[in-house]
Amino acid sequence: MQGTKRSDIRPGLRVLIVLKQDQRTGRLTEGTVLDVLTRSSVHPHGIKVRLDSGAVGRVKKILV
Repeated sequence: MQGTKRSDIRPGLRVLIVLKQDQRTGRLTEGTVLDVLTRSSVHPHGIKVRLDSGAVGRVKKILV
């Protein structure tokens, strides 16, 4: 599942995000959502979240 709809993202979900510094390489970071930072209902590049590790990035994939 893609991470472009805010309604699909909630705290506690396992996700893969791309950090700002990794946008060029596309390297993904796995973690658990702590906070949802994007206010709009949809974002084409992914909803911005803060992970429990403190990392901030855009959701590229929701893990099940």
